[in-house]
Amino acid sequence: MALPDILGVIFDMDGVIADTDEMHFRTWQRLANEEGIEFSREKYLRMSGVGHRDNARIFTEGLTLSTETIQDWMVRKQRYYVELRDTIQPDDVMDGIPSLIQDIKAHDLKIAVASSSRNARPVLERLGLIDEFEVIGDGYTVKNLKPASDIFLWVAGGLGILPMQCLVLEDAIAGVTSARNAGCYVIGVGTAPLDEADAQVPNLANSSLKTLLNLLK
Repeated sequence: MALPDILGVIFDMDGVIADTDEMHFRTWQRLANEEGIEFSREKYLRMSGVGHRDNARIFTEGLTLSTETIQDWMVRKQRYYVELRDTIQPDDVMDGIPSLIQDIKAHDLKIAVASSSRNARPVLERLGLIDEFEVIGDGYTVKNLKPASDIFLWVAGGLGILPMQCLVLEDAIAGVTSARNAGCYVIGVGTAPLDEADAQVPNLANSSLKTLLNLLK
């Protein structure tokens, strides 16, 4: 089987470029503890990769709350996360990411980020990577975030290529679904089941552009 004509690589941010998932979990857990409500890793997995509205809906499901209370909770959660986010240093980038970025650029492929997080740009700035990407789509970019396909369609358009010419690196079910629905090729990252992905790797520590493209055969 011939390799697809990939002209660009699109990275998710949380869990792919930066190991920020634990920071998010800790801030949701802190909020849950303060409000005396239950919160679990299982619920957090359902929140992974989606936008802030879906996060708020999942976090508060089963509760009867006013809009004002929910908004207050989300503001507090963001404040708690920023406290942790602002401790990020360049060394906190996931293993293999800097070399993979340089390999992609050396092969003259376009490169971008597509994240549901409103914190994507600040995190990339703290990692010293924000200037590496031609296009950055984040939680402010489109109305319908992952698992809707909008953000990948927007990023591909910003790169000036078709979705079917994009390889997406994703670690969450919502992101894989989003990219597939947009028409992109997808490689899942991590050990959680990502059955809709075209292929999956446990991490990107030893990955090159060639090894990733070969997985699409």
